[in-house]
Amino acid sequence: MKLDSLINSFIIYIDKELNYSDETIDNYKRDLNNYRDYLNKKKINYKTINKLEILDYLKYLDNSSLSNKSISRHLSSLRTFYNYLVEIKEIDSNVFKRVRNPKVEKKLPNYLSIGEVEEILNSIKEDTKEDIRNKCVFEIMYSCGLRVSEVSNLKVNNIDFREHTIRIMGKGSKERIVYYGEYLKDILDKYMRVRDEFLIKGNREYLFINSKGEMLSRESIAYLIDKIEKKSLINHKITPHVLRHSFATHLLDDGADLRSVQELLGHENLDTTEIYTHVSNERLRAVYLKYHPNNKRK
Repeated sequence: MKLDSLINSFIIYIDKELNYSDETIDNYKRDLNNYRDYLNKKKINYKTINKLEILDYLKYLDNSSLSNKSISRHLSSLRTFYNYLVEIKEIDSNVFKRVRNPKVEKKLPNYLSIGEVEEILNSIKEDTKEDIRNKCVFEIMYSCGLRVSEVSNLKVNNIDFREHTIRIMGKGSKERIVYYGEYLKDILDKYMRVRDEFLIKGNREYLFINSKGEMLSRESIAYLIDKIEKKSLINHKITPHVLRHSFATHLLDDGADLRSVQELLGHENLDTTEIYTHVSNERLRAVYLKYHPNNKRK
């Protein structure tokens, strides 16, 4: 089978069978199409490519000024794709399993302080149904640590309003339960009272909807978070992921254990969650250096 056809069938598989997010699917398409173009240019058969040829491809990506993080994602995309080719018996073994990902420097995640979160929430008015919806979107992202795609796809029947729990369908169709407190309960109740005003088309499935009665898209959520930032007085870039980082960091700062935070975030590997311990450690170090008397002696 031709490589183009295999890529197309793989994309359909991760979309329909594995329910990957739109962003992840776009990344796979981009990585695999780039790989296909490279093979065509070098006249390399995807079935017989060897480790040295793969290393040459990685050098090509490096010479294209891609970061180690992007190259690592490319390699992971290809490894997953070749696993798929083995499963459908297109090839016998996955040569990409013999190639290690380049080391990626872990950057400390950007996050808001608790005071900044409070200041932003206080700056969001509740004069219109859009204001109330936007405040609810902001609060649910911070209170529950949700990904922007998870907020966009959230349905009303995923919420247990009595138990204050939300059932989330995360990456790879992995389900988890998250919890919320009184602050989100209050703004969620307010939003549910005005939500019907958005329902001009009768679509009652999704929680957050736009003025046309349609599901609020990832792009729309990112845009409204950006608008909230610009109206606030804080000097801090806010994105949906910054709110997720803030959620994790504040939990760990207040003594939550790493495993619990991992489950709430929906991380598959604990290593992904551990980056937030570095944030907490850096904050504690700064407090120690600022306030311990021995650090003030000359």
